[in-house]
Amino acid sequence: MPLFGQQQPAGPPAEALERLRAGAFTSDLSVDELLCLSSVGYEALGLVLGSSIYHIGWQRIRTNRNEELQVISRAMYDARRLAIQRMEQEALAIDADGIVGVRMEITRHEWGADLLEFLFIGTAIRARDPAHRRQPNATPFSSDLSGQDFYKLRLAGFWPVRLVMGSCVYHVSVRSVGQWFRELSGSTEHVPLTQGTYAARELAMRRMEAECTQFGGTGVVAVQVSERNHGWGSHIIEFFALGTAVVPDPQPPQVSPPNVVLTANG
Repeated sequence: MPLFGQQQPAGPPAEALERLRAGAFTSDLSVDELLCLSSVGYEALGLVLGSSIYHIGWQRIRTNRNEELQVISRAMYDARRLAIQRMEQEALAIDADGIVGVRMEITRHEWGADLLEFLFIGTAIRARDPAHRRQPNATPFSSDLSGQDFYKLRLAGFWPVRLVMGSCVYHVSVRSVGQWFRELSGSTEHVPLTQGTYAARELAMRRMEAECTQFGGTGVVAVQVSERNHGWGSHIIEFFALGTAVVPDPQPPQVSPPNVVLTANG
């Protein structure tokens, strides 16, 4: 399965651009996160988002086999990539250098039982120091790190590159009558199912690592691996991996770590 979708997303709607350029910034960051960002030389610009409502196609399923459903895997990947690219376009529209605190939501609406909405939301930020600004026409970095984790990442001497992800939609085989009877006699591992789900997780992880390499990252931090069914039935599961690709910074910021303060009044 190719790492990147071929579709090019439409730009942000006019309403989004009007909001972003209105003047006052919006953010879902806490006060502590804003303080951490300011400590490493960044300011919040506004809440940016990207959305894609996607029809997930279907394919032939062989019920007695463990196998990846590649048509659905590709659709789930492409839908997320479109939403991420739209979020990045909103960040570009306000001349941001990056996006932090990105979170993902997947929703099935009542008016579309066969449709899923993929939504990515984060806070666009800009470096105060021109030396730390992104290159003209470069894509802003994106990260699911919190403000505090972004602060610690910079102290550790790393730059975030981009959100990276891997998806694998997998069909778990139906047990045969013979297998069911054999399992009645005692507790035992179901080896084919173990191997199938194990392989599916590894595919998702490997695809995320391949994205990291293609984007120029040297490692991935804050990795989350999740499993969801999305209403497809009891034997179909999506294994999804998401994290932030990072690279070493040859000139990390010189920031004093916070001091520990103990109060005397208990």
